[in-house]
This record gives sequence, structure tokens and C-alpha cells, in this order.
Amino acid sequence: MKSFYSKSVKQVLLDFDTREDGLNEREVIEREYTRKANDLEGKKQGLVSRFFDQFFDLMIIILLVASLVSITIGIVGKTTSEIVDGIIILFIVIMNAVFGVVQEYKAEKSLEALGKLTQPECLVRRNGKLEKISTKNLVLGDIVILEAGSILPADLRLIETHLLKINEASLTGESCEVEKNAEVICRENAPLGERYNMGYRGSVVTSGRGLGVVVALGEDSELGKIASSIKETQKELTPLQKSIKGVSKVLTYIVLAIALITFLIEVFVSKLNILDAFLTAVAISVAAIPESMPAVITIIMSLGVGRLAKKKAVVRKMHSVETLGCCDVICSDKTGTITQNKMAVKSVFFDNKIQDKKAVKDNRLLSLCSLLCNDTMISGGKITGDPTEVALTELGKKLGFVKEEMQNIYPRLNEIPFDSNRKLMSVLCRVENENLIFTKGAPDKLLPCCEKVLIGGKVQPLSKGEREKIVQANEEMSKKALRVIGLAFKVSNGQDIDESGLVFIGLIGMIDPPRKEIKEAVAKCKKAGMRPIMITGDYALTALAVAKEIGLAQDESDVMTGVELEKLSDAQLQEKINHVSVFARVSPQDKERIVMALKSQGHVVAMTGDGVNDAPSLKRASIGIGMGQSGTDIAKEVSDIIITDDNFATIVVAVEEGRKIYGNIQKTVKFLFSANFAELLSMFFLTLIFPHNAFLLPVQILFINLISDSFPAIALGVEEPETSLMEEKPRSQKKGLFSQGVGLSIVVLGLVQTALMILSYVIGLNFGQDVAVTMAFYTLNILQMFYLASMRTNAYIFKSKPFKNKFFLLSLAFCFGLTGLFAFTPLRSLLGLTKLTGGQWGIIFGLSMIMLVASEFYKFCEKMYGKIKKRKS
Repeated sequence: MKSFYSKSVKQVLLDFDTREDGLNEREVIEREYTRKANDLEGKKQGLVSRFFDQFFDLMIIILLVASLVSITIGIVGKTTSEIVDGIIILFIVIMNAVFGVVQEYKAEKSLEALGKLTQPECLVRRNGKLEKISTKNLVLGDIVILEAGSILPADLRLIETHLLKINEASLTGESCEVEKNAEVICRENAPLGERYNMGYRGSVVTSGRGLGVVVALGEDSELGKIASSIKETQKELTPLQKSIKGVSKVLTYIVLAIALITFLIEVFVSKLNILDAFLTAVAISVAAIPESMPAVITIIMSLGVGRLAKKKAVVRKMHSVETLGCCDVICSDKTGTITQNKMAVKSVFFDNKIQDKKAVKDNRLLSLCSLLCNDTMISGGKITGDPTEVALTELGKKLGFVKEEMQNIYPRLNEIPFDSNRKLMSVLCRVENENLIFTKGAPDKLLPCCEKVLIGGKVQPLSKGEREKIVQANEEMSKKALRVIGLAFKVSNGQDIDESGLVFIGLIGMIDPPRKEIKEAVAKCKKAGMRPIMITGDYALTALAVAKEIGLAQDESDVMTGVELEKLSDAQLQEKINHVSVFARVSPQDKERIVMALKSQGHVVAMTGDGVNDAPSLKRASIGIGMGQSGTDIAKEVSDIIITDDNFATIVVAVEEGRKIYGNIQKTVKFLFSANFAELLSMFFLTLIFPHNAFLLPVQILFINLISDSFPAIALGVEEPETSLMEEKPRSQKKGLFSQGVGLSIVVLGLVQTALMILSYVIGLNFGQDVAVTMAFYTLNILQMFYLASMRTNAYIFKSKPFKNKFFLLSLAFCFGLTGLFAFTPLRSLLGLTKLTGGQWGIIFGLSMIMLVASEFYKFCEKMYGKIKKRKS
């Protein structure tokens, strides 16, 4: 990179032919070629590579070997049947691979589309106006606006700084923030950590504000140079997928052991030839392993993530979908999440009385302080910025004060930006031949800084009595759910800002009404066994008033302040935290302690956040939830989920969807594992009982798995939630996928399927060996469709509303259609099947319907057991 840090601001702007008011539209178009793909994503895996990856699986390798052996023996022995069997096995394996690629591709494309919703954005100045654009659309010479919480989108030469501090730990490894100064010109070859006039991609603005011109993008940036050596991205499996993979791996070894025992018995006891014994062992192996499980899980989760996005909850980290179903505590900010984030000034306090908002016009210093100590920006007639400051600006506009004009008349000379710990902001302005400091912030933080008070236009000492009147007014306004800020000023003799010895001007009370849907969302939360907690920096009485209105708290005993929290040890906090619904006047550090105290008690905690200082608590939480509208870049970056409408009710919807996704995955696991369990037991027992009879061939088992493991499994994944879903307690994180009766039902219903399949085979033996195999084959196919119909819901089948899930109907049509195609056409010979009579089909359907009855009876037993257990508890 050229050493822009050793050049003046003027020279850098000349080098890039740009200005402080930004590039115009024509210049941006002309510089499109400079974008150089301002993202550092690794190279994506191609479809061909994905296809061949499908074959790197132990079971698939075994099938390929079986296919090759069968074809070879067929060629050597000049027997067509072995060649056809080998080709069909190979064809189905390839079809499974194609299906896996399609599933992965669809899931990835779905997640890529969602990724665009959370694409990093930045604020730029173009044509003198502010625009929010994707960081991918930046060009060299763009002017970027930096605020606290911004993640730098490119390497910038800073051209304006106001107490700007940047954390560059991602590049330098130094955790301490660096104070930046645009006016500094650094020496040539200065180390990166000493370039005080530069900002680098990936670093975070911790405080202050500034402007910078883009000097390097993509791989040309300092971060890009580091990332360029790491091109490939490795896909990380979710905990659920890892669990499934682990179970499948153990199951594979168990099955291989059973297959080996079967092979040895057939060769040495039954005296079968090695090829037949080998094919039987392969068939047993194929029967037991749900090969498509990982692909099915991926598609179910990606479909669920897509539904969440439509409901304004964008998932950034897949594991959070699983965790949502366990969530039992939701810690939420008040402003903008529980409330509408539409501040409006309601009343003011000065001259020892609470007055109507229009009275602001009668107090010149109150008007000046509210508009000059204010960082809102106006672009295209729209006011943007912090909602509190927007409310002040809008009130000023209604009363005839134009903020931009006042800032031009009374220029800002210095400032101390708002800080979430200090809860104060101060500016130094030139007002009619004298320098005035204006300070605004939380009344409890501002009052200790004040020594005087303005009453009737005259400055007088702030006596104890006057101080009590201010405190009383603050409490009175707070009890009405008003957010109160205090304002003060003082004359300054220099250019520095000293926040001591201020003159108190007054209070401004703003209303931020709760969202209309919040009361219902809180009630839904409690009914679902989740505990909502409000965590806010607002005054305790204001927070309590809002909490009462939405049904979150009843009285002051439900509230704890930051001051009270600081006095408690971690052990004491853990003891008291279960009795607190509202935390008020808390700092970002307090938020982190609250999260840790809840997690130490075994709670699964969702935490919302929008500010740069919320990042630690968002990372600590089980599920970090960033705010899409008001959230800073860093808060979004560390979040697992982003709520695009900043609405608490959306979080509750996301939890419900999370429970639904996990429930559907459990249904799918139950369906697939019980079917494969039945195939394994049937093959094993029939091989032992009828050692000289051929049972299901690998090609037949593969066909069954191709049907049952594809559309039916996905149909279960898109089922609508049970009506009682949000009336149940959250599931425990300690309970695995096979808990809650899933493992038991796999065994019981798997045994039922095994019995029905063996019974079908035994009955079929009366008509001949070929008929027995054919009947067993179709019975296993069709009974799984009846089982699928029952599995769709925990309710009884007559309440299942089958037409609500079109995918279920399509999967039934596909499976019955494909089965019919082989049953009633000469294609049956490809699978080694024979033609059946009407009576034999009647037996198959009769036995298959027993599966439906058995599944429904099992539901009845589960419900009865649940009622008995509930009575005992």
C-alpha cells in the first residue's frame, strides 16, 4: 500500500480526485472497476467436487465395491442378472449422490440469500448527501462516516476526527483502543500500530466519530493481505449435525459387525457361495444406515431458516436454530425492542415546575442545549440519529428552530461524545462572543456535576431544596413512563471541556410507548415456560412503569438497579436474580454479569443488544440477538440472530420457529431410524431363520431407502407446529436428540415394522420364494407411508389436517406412483420382483394399515403415561 499516512489530508483527497462532500454519481460509476470484490470469502466448492465428495463415505464405498464385484462376476460368468444388479446398484448410488448435491446446493443458496440480508453496510457521503450502502459497493475515493460501533469496511485515510478511538486488535493484537487524529502526518514506514491518521478494515470504532476516504479495498487492504493466504472456507457442522454424524458412525461400526457375523454364518454354516453371502451382508449394511440423514437435516434447517427470515429474524449462525428451542430466558432491552423507539417530547421541567413541551420555546438555553448538544443529521429532509436526539430535533423544528441553521450560527468547537458508562454528552460552542459548554444526559449523572441552577433566567446556587425539587420532578415524570434527560451549561474560558461546576437548566421528558403486540408476546413467553427480563439503561421508575403496562412486573420489588447490582457478589446475584424482572440503570458490564449469573444456574439465555459495548454480553449469551435497525455493526457481527424490525415479539416468534424446527427434526429422525432399524432386524432374523433363502437384495434395499429417505423425510421437516408447542416448557439442553421418548419409539415401532415385514414374508412363502420377497419388499415400502401419515403430528390422525402440508401429499403421490410403476410394469424385473395377485396386494395393504393402528395406539399410550406422570408430579 502507498504510504497515505505520510501525506496530508489535502494531498490524499487530490490523489483520489475526491472531496469531503463525496463522489458524485458519475464518478462512482466510473470507479466501479476499483471495487475489487470488497469481500474476503474463500473459494466456493464446485458442483463436480461436491458430487465426488458424496462417494467418500464408508457405506457408499461398500456399495461401489459390491456393484463392481457383481458386474465382474457377471462378465466372467457370462450371467446377465449379476451385471444388471451391479448396474442398478451403481445407478441408485449415483442418484443418491445427485440428490445429496442438490440438497446441499439448495441449502447453501438459501443461506446465501439470507446472508445478503445481513450483508455489512456502511454510511457514505455522496453528492453531499448521506447514503447507506453495502460495503461491497464501495469504490476508491468514497467518503465513509464513522460512529461508535462501526466496523471499518475498508482501509481509510482519516480526514476528520472527533475524539475518535479505534480498536485494532484484529490486526495488531493490541487490545487497547487507539486514539486517532486526522491532522497528524506520520513518518514514512511507520509501523501499522503507529499510523494514527489511518483506519483499517475489520477494526472497530469504540468511541467518537470521524470521516475517512477509502484508500484500499478487498485484498489490497491490510486485512485482505492476511486473508489472501487462506482461500478455502471450511464448512462447520452444527452441533446437531455432529450429533447425528456421531450416532451414524457408531451405528455403522455396529452394523458392519452384524454384517460380518451374518457373512460368516452364511459361508460356514449355511454353505452359501461367497458372492451371495457378501451381497446379503451388504444388504444388511445398507438396510441399517440412514445415509441421507445429514442432507435431510441440512435441508430441514435451511428451510426453517428461510421461514425465520420471512418473519424478520435472520439467522447468522446455524447452531442458534437448535438453541432457540431450549431458550428459557429472554433478556431484552427496553427502548426500540419492547417500546416503539419513536420518542416524542411530552413535557419539560424548568423554573421549578413541570410544563407543556411548548414551553421549551420560552427557555432559550434549553432550546440551544437540546439542539446543539445533538448529533442528528438531516439528509433529504429526513432526520437520522439516536431516537432521543431525533425527538429533540423534531420538537425544535415544530417550534421554529432549524438545527442546521443553529449549528451554523453557533459552531461546535469541541465535544465529548456520549458514553454508555458516563451517560453524558458535552459540546463546546461559540455563542455570541463567548464559549459555552452544553451538557445533556441522565439526570442522576448530570446533577452531581451541577453547582448552580437557572431559575427565571437568572443563575443561582443549587441548594439542597432545589436539588430535591429536581429529583422529585424526575421521579414524577418517570412514573408516567417518560424517559427523562437533564440539560446543563456553563461559560468556558478556553477550548477544553470541563463537566464540573455546571448550571442546571431543566429536564425534558419523552414518551416511547410500548409496541402494541408486546403485552401478548410477554404473556405467550410466560405460557411457554420462558422468562422475559427487561434490561435497560433507563431510570428505574420509567422502566417499572413500562414493565407494569406490558405485564412484565408488578411492583418495585421486581426491579434492581445497576447501583444495587454492583454491591452484590456473584454468588449473591445468582441468589437474587430469579426474583428480578427489570434491571434498570445498568452498564454494559452489568449486562455481562447478568448473563453469566443466569447461565451459571443452567438457563439458556437469549440477549438482545445494539451498541458497541453490548458485544461482550451478546457473545456470552447462549443466543446473541442483534438489532437490525438500531444495531451497530459490531453488535450485528457478534450476534447469532438479527431481528430486522427490532421487535421483542419477533424474538418470541423465532423461539417458536426454533422449537418447530427441532421438533420436526426429531420426527424425521424417528421416522428414518425406525425404518432402517426394521430393515436391519428383518434381514438379520430372516437370514438366521431361513439361511438358505434369499431375502431382500441390496438393490431392493437401496430402492426402499431412496423412497423413504427423500421426500417423506423432508415432508416431516416442513410440518406446521403442534398447537400446544408454545404451551410446553423449553426442552433441556442436556437432553439429546433421542430423548423425550424418541429412542423408545424408534425401538418399539421399529419392532412392529419388523414383525409386519417378517409376517408378510412368511405368508408369501406359501406362494413361493419370489412372491415372499416381493411381498416383503412392497410391505416395507407401503407401511412406511402409513407410518408417515401417523408421524406427521402428535395428535391423533383424524385431527392431522393432511391438506395443510402439500409436500406430504406430493411425497405420498411420488412414493405410491414410483412403487406402482415397478409393481405393474415390466420394470419390476430390474429389482428382481415378481407379479402379485389382488389377494396378495390385499394382504400387503392389510399388514401396512396395522402399522398405522400401532402408531396411533403408541400415541395413546404416550399421552396416558404423560397424564399419569403429570398427576404424580
